[in-house]
Amino acid sequence: MKGRFITFEGVEGCGKSTQLERLAAHLAARGHEIAATREPGGTPIAEAIRRVLLDPDNSAMHPMTELLLYQAARAQHVAERIRPALERGVVVLCDRFHDSTAAYQGAGRSLPMDALRQLHGLAADGLTPDLTLLLDLPAEAGLERARGQGRPDRLEGENLPFHQRVRDAFLDLARGEPDRITIVDATESVEEVAARIRARVDALFGT
Repeated sequence: MKGRFITFEGVEGCGKSTQLERLAAHLAARGHEIAATREPGGTPIAEAIRRVLLDPDNSAMHPMTELLLYQAARAQHVAERIRPALERGVVVLCDRFHDSTAAYQGAGRSLPMDALRQLHGLAADGLTPDLTLLLDLPAEAGLERARGQGRPDRLEGENLPFHQRVRDAFLDLARGEPDRITIVDATESVEEVAARIRARVDALFGT
């Protein structure tokens, strides 16, 4: 039996990690086997790439280098962890996937979308989420949350206009694929957001 692939997206500080953990606990309590993972990362090789990508000391990184590193990490992640788990019938919950590439490298870095789609097709080998939960809140509020947690990483350190472009891109993606992408108001309390996510995912599973 094929598993389900659910991704979490949104601007910095939107609460993806917290909500992914809560959903994992909810689904596990209902008897589902869960694999919780993240991008970039999820495997030793991809985690090593993550450290390079997010290191604030790597400020000289060219946008195309950034894109190719993200796609390299994704190729390893999909081949080594995500697809094998799905083939075993596992529910895979992933903190970021290809929508982040479109928002950050496409809109944020102004890289050509055709190139992004082509590279993603190669890296993900046709894999698409069954459901994407977009935790939406103003970019300024998200940055305030994220930067309050310590030294900003390389992307958190980008200026506000960059992050506003990223948020706008996420919303455009959601408008273009409403059947796959569900917008969740991340300005609500943690419990309210979690309840909305549970309701949407329970509907996906028909429960």
